[in-house]
Amino acid sequence: MQEPDTRERILEAAYACVARWGLSKTSVEDVAKEAGLSRSTLYRYFPGGRDELIGSVVGWEHDRFFARLYEEVRDATSLEEVMEQGLMFAHRSIAEHEVLQRILLTEPELLLPQLTVKNAGTLNLIAAFLTPYLTRHPLAPGIQVDEAAEFLARMVLSYIAAAGRWDLDDPEQVARLVRAELLGGIVPPAR
Repeated sequence: MQEPDTRERILEAAYACVARWGLSKTSVEDVAKEAGLSRSTLYRYFPGGRDELIGSVVGWEHDRFFARLYEEVRDATSLEEVMEQGLMFAHRSIAEHEVLQRILLTEPELLLPQLTVKNAGTLNLIAAFLTPYLTRHPLAPGIQVDEAAEFLARMVLSYIAAAGRWDLDDPEQVARLVRAELLGGIVPPAR
């Protein structure tokens, strides 16, 4: 049981260092000191050194975000509800994430490639989550569930990153976005 705890401790320490100094100024030495471990112990868990550690801490925080998102939407009963709750939660969480906002402002060139590496997995994760809702939902003729799931996943990620003209803090606007635009092309109109 020691191993997962130590890895988690290193990731928490790395996150604290990134929060304090940013991505570019966080060193292996800083993280080892923050975690109360030797550098050699840190290298046992992250043999690729700093690059592997930074990639892992970005992935760790990414996974924590999606775990919180899942908790937020897991009781939703409809496709519309899961998308509306998910968009609002994700938008709010990203806007309020102080570390992410600071890094996007000061070091986007270091963070964005890390997120791009996770993008295919993120897209698949969201599409897989939406698939059961789509299978229970009537789709327009010619629309396949897997295509609709991928489309919605891409659109959700796009709107989370840049809401455009939509106020994702306003439940009425989010409902219109989901029902009229996101589902408008894949769900037959109500009769």
